[in-house]
Amino acid sequence: MSAVASSTNLKVCDKFYINGQWVAPSGSGTIDVINSTTEEVMGRVPEGTADDINAAVAAAKAAFASWSTTPVAERAQYLQAIADKLKTRQSEIANIISEEVGMPLPLATAVQAGLPIAVANSYVQLLGNFSFEEQVNNSLIVREPIGVVACITPWNYPLHQVVAKVAPALAAGCTVVLKPSEVAPLTAFILAEIVDEVGLPAGVFNLVTGYGPVVGEALASHPDVDMVSFTGSTRAGKRVSELAAQSIKRVSLELGGKSANVILDDADLAKAVSSGVANCYFNSGQTCSAHTRMLVPKAKHDEAVQIAKATAEKFKPGDPKADGTRLGPLISATQQERVRSYIQKGIDEGATLVTGGIEAPEGLSTGYFVRPTIFANVNNQMTIAQEEIFGPVLSIIPYEDEDDAVRIANDTVYGLAGGVWSSDPERAKRVARRLRTGQVDINGGKFNPLAPFGGYKQSGNGREFGKFGLEEFLEIKSMQL
Repeated sequence: MSAVASSTNLKVCDKFYINGQWVAPSGSGTIDVINSTTEEVMGRVPEGTADDINAAVAAAKAAFASWSTTPVAERAQYLQAIADKLKTRQSEIANIISEEVGMPLPLATAVQAGLPIAVANSYVQLLGNFSFEEQVNNSLIVREPIGVVACITPWNYPLHQVVAKVAPALAAGCTVVLKPSEVAPLTAFILAEIVDEVGLPAGVFNLVTGYGPVVGEALASHPDVDMVSFTGSTRAGKRVSELAAQSIKRVSLELGGKSANVILDDADLAKAVSSGVANCYFNSGQTCSAHTRMLVPKAKHDEAVQIAKATAEKFKPGDPKADGTRLGPLISATQQERVRSYIQKGIDEGATLVTGGIEAPEGLSTGYFVRPTIFANVNNQMTIAQEEIFGPVLSIIPYEDEDDAVRIANDTVYGLAGGVWSSDPERAKRVARRLRTGQVDINGGKFNPLAPFGGYKQSGNGREFGKFGLEEFLEIKSMQL
């Protein structure tokens, strides 16, 4: 049975996946999915209720005893089958996410649809080498699955963030209830179709869509949920933590960021600045780890601004499915208005608007587009330097010396990512060690799906990817022999 039925290009999902079956929702509400480029309805999913969550959690709880004792090699085979099926549907997945989120199609194919395949495959490989037991003196230390896991995921990388949680949870032997973002939910139904096709035992994976204040809160507070893995805003993460604390659940949070890209005085300025602009604008700035604050030596500020301006103006907004488009729309009218309000605040607070602004890009009156924007002469106390904007807006901040750069970089409630550029890699690493953040790119170092990803401070707690992501879903027991 297919979860996603297409009718005149409208993708309609009318059932949830619970206990190995497609089941009708308990309520009659539906949620429209909007194409970010055309502003037209492109799909529809059910609006879940607490009753749907109760059914999904009950199924996951019932399935846990069997799944948790399934041999590791067998769990790896299921994950391999899921990865293989994702590969066969890569083009379809990329097209859907390009329409939902607005990422240019070639990038959506490589990243939005490609990374989930790589991550699923990485856990297949990891299970072949991971030791769930070890002897420490007279103790046998065993790592056991934590239980029923609620996975609550965001819209900016809708399938990647899902697989980043579901794959290690299943690898660990946990059962899952997934609540994807209601703004970009369609590929979660494709994943459920794949789970059904590969014959994953009933109840191991369950899917319910709906709004955070209803189904998200029902999951986070459910007494039979043992862990919540959440990616989203810091505000929502605080609410998840409050609800989960009532039953002392484990909570893993990947939240917001305001990452600093520190360009040292000996760096290749042209390369560092142009790469930094591209990093900030990736996925139209809708990336929690985006380097949205560019820190440059005061003496090189004006030169850096000119390089950044020239780079930004190559990111002409356009249809994400058109050849050559580098910057698609934002995901929604709400997000568009939010980003424009931040641009206005930057102007009002005295930052220098170098390029971009609040007006719609030329020739794009339809679609949730925002001009690629750069501010110069930014003070780190300004709103645009402190709050997560989640759009194509870069703040260039001058600093006095290396110590001042580190101080500014750390002067935020966030600590998710960052960058350091220097002609001396050892110097860059020394500065990187001083940054209070979970991940630092040295001279443009590339994303590694086996490296831990997660934040310091209000960017969250816990880590995803690789063995670090697997360990999040395991309890540790010691047997004294």
